[in-house]
Amino acid sequence: MGWISNIIAGLVGSAIGEALLGHWGPQLAGMAIIPSLIGAIIVVAVVSFFLMRSSK
Repeated sequence: MGWISNIIAGLVGSAIGEALLGHWGPQLAGMAIIPSLIGAIIVVAVVSFFLMRSSK
């Protein structure tokens, strides 16, 4: 994936992670850092996995 796709997937994952895991932990700019990071990492990994498999 390109860096723009990674940024978009990270932002979407961040919003999903915070929506599913709640607003716990330290916050930065109104977003909970830990749930946002967890969601972003999972979504970027899943999207990268499926794009790699489809390109083979």
